[in-house]
Amino acid sequence: MMSTLEYIKEPVADEIVRYERFMRSSLESGNPLTGAMLDYIIGNRGKSVRSVLCLLTASVFNPGGPLPERSLLAAMLVEMMHTASLVHDDVIDESDLRRGKPSVRKKWNSRLAVLIGDYILAKSYATGMECGHYDIVQCMVDAMTEMCDGELVQSDHSGRFDLTREVYDRIIYCKTATLLGGGAQAGAMSVGAGARDVATMKEYGDALGMAFQIKDDILDYEPSDTTGKTPCSDIREMKINLPMLLVLERCGDATREHLRQLMGKVREDESAVAEICGIVIANGGPELASAEMEKYISTAARIADSLPPSRYRQSLQALCTYIASRDR
Repeated sequence: MMSTLEYIKEPVADEIVRYERFMRSSLESGNPLTGAMLDYIIGNRGKSVRSVLCLLTASVFNPGGPLPERSLLAAMLVEMMHTASLVHDDVIDESDLRRGKPSVRKKWNSRLAVLIGDYILAKSYATGMECGHYDIVQCMVDAMTEMCDGELVQSDHSGRFDLTREVYDRIIYCKTATLLGGGAQAGAMSVGAGARDVATMKEYGDALGMAFQIKDDILDYEPSDTTGKTPCSDIREMKINLPMLLVLERCGDATREHLRQLMGKVREDESAVAEICGIVIANGGPELASAEMEKYISTAARIADSLPPSRYRQSLQALCTYIASRDR
């Protein structure tokens, strides 16, 4: 029970209510279509792990009092950056489902999905500039720059069998870890934590983010009724995730060449997708990736354990367990 999201959120429950009001009022639009799309996106945006992480990190260094508006802004920037990126990802990947429901591009169309994602980013950063919290905005702009760079590197390696572990680590750090690390960093910054504490929380968020993305890679081999996503989506997009990469590092030349040939067929042959998935699972890819994920979880847990005792620290400790054990 101590690793449930409800338990993790409990010490910042009042701040989450304040955050929700702040976020919704910041994104408000008088355009009925924009409003309808925002209602759909916000209402189906998932568990808000990134904004909760930001609020918890801020609260660690601001115990016992209401958080300043800077903290609410930091939480909004990190969550809305992630939210907009998912809307755009579904356009790029032509995904019909997001968390078991029609994606924005499926419910409306790709053009409107791109525009609403841009709107979310523009309104979020406009709020930060209007509030004058330029350091928080800069922190999250840096994270967004890294995130886009990671997507570009991944696209450059799509369908190629030259992906190394070093390049993979760079991709997932930029794509995922930098956003959680930046959110934790911004949370600590928002309440005036010292430079060492800010750096420590960024390290915590970075480690958690690396584990988070590896867990996503593992879940790509689970059925949609478990995850709410189309299974083997990485394979269909000709992306080599960690379970496949670890199998490729360990298998013989014949299996590696067979996988390479199969990967060239996934765009038009669903049986090739199923065969690749079966080979990765049969060779223990998800289990190998899980062992790698646990190394990052251990790093994050060690940092959380080093924080001053508080209910907020307990939630950050529990977040490590939650990330490792989630099923979607």
